[in-house]
Amino acid sequence: MTGPPAPAAGPAEPDDPTVVAVERDASGRHLARELSPGAFLAPRPLLPCADRLRIALVGTRAGLLAGDDLRLHVSVGPGARLELVEPSGLVAYDHRGGRSAWRARVDIAAGGRLDWDGKPFVVAHGARVDRTMEVTLAPGARMLWRDTLVLGRSGERGGSVRARTRAVYDGRELLVEDLDLTDPDLRELPGILGPNRIIGSVTALGVRPTGPPHPYRTDLAGPGAQVRLLDTEAPAMEAELTALHEHWRTENENENENE
Repeated sequence: MTGPPAPAAGPAEPDDPTVVAVERDASGRHLARELSPGAFLAPRPLLPCADRLRIALVGTRAGLLAGDDLRLHVSVGPGARLELVEPSGLVAYDHRGGRSAWRARVDIAAGGRLDWDGKPFVVAHGARVDRTMEVTLAPGARMLWRDTLVLGRSGERGGSVRARTRAVYDGRELLVEDLDLTDPDLRELPGILGPNRIIGSVTALGVRPTGPPHPYRTDLAGPGAQVRLLDTEAPAMEAELTALHEHWRTENENENENE
């Protein structure tokens, strides 16, 4: 069963983070303990499911612009299950010499599950973005994350982005990545991105999916795996990522039913 949503907070201040905190009570109900809008995103409950909470991250203003600092805190309690939905992507516009930041912090307690179906993050010409994802998983916690970076809108070379990801499982580093795409001349070299401007991935943390082999799959140092694709156009890549994400999610849900 799913409990009633937590009351919404008041108007967000410019530096306020968006906060999503869910838990599971003794009766097995999933409850939204906190849903606080931030300066850029507002969490909105979707139609409930019997086995998880579904929360949409709805954009409330244009961005990212120079000086913007988007912060997001997600907390999943013991045994709770959360699905984060992004109805639309995010565009970092021309910063005209400035820079912006996108920072997410995720904490998943023992037995918790998070499925985050991210939409494209577009870095337009002139943008300079620092993007950070910090994930902490307790033993038995799991996270499935779909992520797409797009360098430039149609016809653009794309701006500057540095994307850092750090995931810790049971106190040990599971994934540490520093994707430095700040220099267009360097990133377009053969062996880096070449002509590709779209970087898409599906990452499983806390569990190593089985399923059919994939030529671009990398198993992590602990329980986890990642498939990353590069392309010049989005449709074919998005279709492949959608199929992979759905396969890994279904596999995870089937395991949950057997627990």
